[in-house]
Amino acid sequence: MNWQKLSKLPVPLLRSSLRSLLSYHYHHQHMMDAKGILKRIERAKGSLSRRLVKQCNDYAIDVFGHRHFAVWLYVYSAVAGKFMEGWIPDNYYGSVVRPKLKGVYGKISGLKSLHPAIFSSKSFPDILSYVNGVFFDTDYRVIPPDSVKSSIFSDRERVVFKLDSSSRGKGIWFFDRESFDLSKVYGLGNGVFQGFINQHELFREFARTSVATLRMTTVITDIGTTSLRACYLRLGSGTDTHVQSSSHIRIPIDIKTGAFNHVGFTTDWLEIERHPGSEVKFEGKLIPRYDDCLNLVTSLHKRVPYARCIGWDLAIDDQERVRIMEWNAQHNDIKFSEATQGPCFSDLQWERLTKSEETPWIEMVW
Repeated sequence: MNWQKLSKLPVPLLRSSLRSLLSYHYHHQHMMDAKGILKRIERAKGSLSRRLVKQCNDYAIDVFGHRHFAVWLYVYSAVAGKFMEGWIPDNYYGSVVRPKLKGVYGKISGLKSLHPAIFSSKSFPDILSYVNGVFFDTDYRVIPPDSVKSSIFSDRERVVFKLDSSSRGKGIWFFDRESFDLSKVYGLGNGVFQGFINQHELFREFARTSVATLRMTTVITDIGTTSLRACYLRLGSGTDTHVQSSSHIRIPIDIKTGAFNHVGFTTDWLEIERHPGSEVKFEGKLIPRYDDCLNLVTSLHKRVPYARCIGWDLAIDDQERVRIMEWNAQHNDIKFSEATQGPCFSDLQWERLTKSEETPWIEMVW
């Protein structure tokens, strides 16, 4: 590309060209990801029928305005074994829904030190934050460096440090009293220290070395009501120290009762009835304190009503206390829930959001 010639283009034309380029890259990456998942599903379940492919293509064009939205509909159909109207393709959610219903407000969830100011909730296991060279407690009082270790380990032996904007199990470090190194924290960057959670025995049955997280997706409507739309449990596998997207096991959870689905899914989106490590069956299990989890996330969403769809990661500890590990108000995952529990958002009319502005998210980074 001749950048010298490009720089001489009129600004409106330059902006238009870059929007087109970024849009192509965005949807191309989604197509590659979805096709990879589809191939793995088809190897196990057989090829998606031509009838279903046509339904997906027609729906993507008629409802969302472009065929590149069909690829996630293929995945959903392959998982569900049928096509269902009302599904939201993941790339439509990211390129249209997210910027329209969250805008820059979604980015707040990446700033972990703001938890106390935003939510005023003891459900977060936060202890201290490190921001721009300074340590703060949860009341935003400055903690001198020589007091940090004693403050963190005053009544615990192990903590977790999470970087701002950490996601998918990345940007997470564990420290104990002996291994704690202040110089390492300085090198890691802004983040928050959280107390290590000893999880409920139910989840320890499945995986003992990693803390299970319950992903609950809430929405807030145009009239301000909040509701839960999807829920699934994430379990670690192997010797994972924490749940990671590259190796987790996901089990759909009934949003009304908290009951486990009889099948879970591997990272290849293949169905299993037992945890691959412990061999414990999923069927017949219930999330402890499920109603408390539901009430907590729907009430906390009202504290950030500007982000209209949020994914919450919760843990239940060995004292049956509900703890919020993370919240994601940016591109929180909807594709797994749409495929296994959806359509989750069909009454919200997201498909009617302006299709002519398919990539307004680009304006947010211009």
